[in-house]
Amino acid sequence: MPSDPNQDEMFMMAALEQAAKGIGLTRPNPPVGAVIVKNGRIIGRGWHRKAGRPHAEIEALESCGWKARGSTFYVTLEPCSTHGRTPPCTASIIKSGAVEVVYGVRDPNPDHAGGADAVLRKAGIRVRSGVCREEAEALIAAFASRIERNRPWVTLKLAMTLDGAIADRKGQSKWITGVQARKDVQALRRTADAVMVGAATVRHDDPSLMPRPAKGRKPWRVILDGETPLDPDYNVFTDSHTSRTILFTAHEKQVSRMPVEVVVLPAVREGLPLPKIMKELAARDIMHMVCEGGGRLAGNLVRKKLVDRFVLYYAPSILGGDAVPGFGGTGYLIDRKTRLEIEDVERLGDDLRIRARPASDQET
Repeated sequence: MPSDPNQDEMFMMAALEQAAKGIGLTRPNPPVGAVIVKNGRIIGRGWHRKAGRPHAEIEALESCGWKARGSTFYVTLEPCSTHGRTPPCTASIIKSGAVEVVYGVRDPNPDHAGGADAVLRKAGIRVRSGVCREEAEALIAAFASRIERNRPWVTLKLAMTLDGAIADRKGQSKWITGVQARKDVQALRRTADAVMVGAATVRHDDPSLMPRPAKGRKPWRVILDGETPLDPDYNVFTDSHTSRTILFTAHEKQVSRMPVEVVVLPAVREGLPLPKIMKELAARDIMHMVCEGGGRLAGNLVRKKLVDRFVLYYAPSILGGDAVPGFGGTGYLIDRKTRLEIEDVERLGDDLRIRARPASDQET
């Protein structure tokens, strides 16, 4: 029987909604959602909650049991076909008596990529893919980045005045944006496996960097030490989350001074070697990293073409020429400017949030 594209999209969107519940919780696995459909209605739903816990397909199957016989599985990601922390989902799908599997995007993990199709078809189950492909690819972009590029997917978040300042001439930034924008930042942190800042942000803001409320999320905190070593009395080095904190520094004395993990790297002209830091983070299974500045770090990330997405909050205010710029360091000439493609613009109270990505001819 030919498939109905409208129904396919409707059911896959339902699976994507399930998957979104796991964003920020599944490291090193991607967020995945599944729904089981029979006679035109959803009879089972599931999402991957945490590495080592049942995959989305298994959770959906457990929610409907024997009713799955003769059903169709809609899964955002190609089902796994090898044994990892949990048994392969293809085996459970075959055992369930399902007659069809529809998935959004192929698994970028070479251990799984394309494997499900052969296994399921050999068992007599129809397989289709590519339904809501763009949405499914966006959902696992961070997972794919770690596998394919050996670095996290990087979101750069900055809160700025209309003239592009992130702090006044004394370095103070609390608060440039309003309550709604700051609440949105907490939601952004909950999508992250790590939140990164430079030494200047630690000195001036003394942030915790943990999402509030956490809703089960415990991202790593990544601190980049500056030319002058940080003191060990800031929140990120003294609170209850020190076990989730990594300090990258060029100062070997910091190893014995800090009650957190310290990684010593040789200094380079712009400070610390950002590409090397990205590889170190990928090795720790960090998939999505949100960088919250400051300006020098933001500028260096842009110059190294390490930003995958910009989330920029603009407040209707001006600080003037000697304020701290959002993108520090030496700027480009006009013919080498960094161009962005706007994804969306939304008003949050008095502020504006602009989400953008590097222009297609400048992507990394």
